[in-house]
Amino acid sequence: MFCRSLRVGGDEFDETIVAHMKRAYNLMIGERTAEEIKIRVGSAFPLEQELTMEVKGRDLGAGLPKTLSIRSEEIREALKEPLSSILESIRITLERCPPELSADLVERGIVMAGGGALLRGIDRMVAKETGLPVHIADDPMSAVAEGTGQVLQNIEFLTRLTSQKT
Repeated sequence: MFCRSLRVGGDEFDETIVAHMKRAYNLMIGERTAEEIKIRVGSAFPLEQELTMEVKGRDLGAGLPKTLSIRSEEIREALKEPLSSILESIRITLERCPPELSADLVERGIVMAGGGALLRGIDRMVAKETGLPVHIADDPMSAVAEGTGQVLQNIEFLTRLTSQKT
């Protein structure tokens, strides 16, 4: 077993969407609206049928409420930076992976967990970039906590993992 945790995911996607809406439209939206945009039209990989969504926020120039329509392609483009960070971290992890685990990765693939794993098409994006099979954990939101709990139950395994050279 070889794993690495990334600090890029759902929350950073939300922050990126908030910043994009402010920069592109001078529109202030809240974190809940950003999360709704991510869930409804966000994607990491081109969709067969692209989506649109009405977004409500506050026009920063006029200070008044404003509604506009956004497209999934635009949100995907806005998410490129955090998605690139994820791909770079995966690349580094694969380079540092012990050779005996490489065959397992080719056969079994990568399992993604955490809130970021729920972004539509992220598995397809990672598979395309790595050439490996990619799977989303059955319950990605709780998989990280459950995995941490299992490792902590076997403290010797945790000690071996942290003492290996990276």
